[in-house]
Amino acid sequence: MKISSLRLYKAKPRWVFLKIETDEGLSGWGEPILESRPDTSIGAVKELEPFLIGKDPVRIEHHFQKMYRGTFYRGDSVLMSAISGIEQALWDIRGKALGIPVYQILGGAVRDKIKAYAWIGGDHPDNVEVDALGRIEQGFRNVKMNATNACERIGSYAEIDAAVARLAAVRAAVGKDVGIGIDFHGRVHKSMAKTLVKELEPYRPLFFEEPLLPEHLDFLPQLAEYTSIPLATGERLYGRWGFKELISQGTIDLVQPDISHVGGIWEARKVAAMAEAYDIGVAPHCPLGPLALASSMQLDACTPNFVIQEMSLKMQYNTNGDLLDYVKNKDVFDVTDGYLSLPQLPGLGIDVDEDAVIEADKEGFTWEPRNWRHEDGSVAEA
Repeated sequence: MKISSLRLYKAKPRWVFLKIETDEGLSGWGEPILESRPDTSIGAVKELEPFLIGKDPVRIEHHFQKMYRGTFYRGDSVLMSAISGIEQALWDIRGKALGIPVYQILGGAVRDKIKAYAWIGGDHPDNVEVDALGRIEQGFRNVKMNATNACERIGSYAEIDAAVARLAAVRAAVGKDVGIGIDFHGRVHKSMAKTLVKELEPYRPLFFEEPLLPEHLDFLPQLAEYTSIPLATGERLYGRWGFKELISQGTIDLVQPDISHVGGIWEARKVAAMAEAYDIGVAPHCPLGPLALASSMQLDACTPNFVIQEMSLKMQYNTNGDLLDYVKNKDVFDVTDGYLSLPQLPGLGIDVDEDAVIEADKEGFTWEPRNWRHEDGSVAEA
């Protein structure tokens, strides 16, 4: 079996889908997208295409090594996102060829179901508690929200008070037994993070996500002294080497590799194994589309230290498209009492609605990143 072609599609609201075809009729799908850089992602895949054509799709590790090490510069967000989508599609082919889900190739299931959470927004306090109750009605038992809007380096206590009031409103609405993840989104500088984690802690968050920018992870041990709430990060780290120092530091409680950025399913599994050796959990980052989520679920099924899975169903960013628009077996993403069922179909476990993907590509999309400014006009972290 040889790779015969790569086909790329832009699908609203903000996703890139890749279909890898073979000369034996089997095909696999992946999601090589870097948020706000769809055309750059597509260009990166096209640069890798000449190497892949004519190759055996089963040699996944070999192809990863060649794509990663084959040029002098490597490991960045663009290249790793391209490799991730290709790698997902190759695993999809491999699973379909064997007639089993990918997790069965990677050691088999270690759990019977997958705990999941959904977004409720939280950039602004209006109605966030109503959104939380809506998620509970959908079957979720865990949610996640942003801690703040744009945040000054050393801001006013009004910013702190607003963040606390937002979380307090959600906690009052959902009760004490619902998990509430708090995403700092890298917006909060370390001088403010110290205060914010202390002020939010009484409302018993599930975790604090990306409490610091990736370039300031050396400060995590100090920040951890200010809170007993688990700290989580990793969505903007690439490859196992990007996680090496973070994991060996021993401070973090949850690593959050993104299957469409870290290097793919197998690379994320290597990160998870590194984390397991330090008693660190794994909560894959996934605000993306159905292929990224399906790939994440394969990891979740076979990873002992998996904790919880993010999913973008009816996410606030998905204003003109959603998770189920491109999938025929929509029940694969059904949430019951807080859990997803293990995928059963071969490969990634989803039946892509190719006609819907092709139709969406005709329109494409333009994704405008945030253009936030502080009161003085300076650029704010998004």
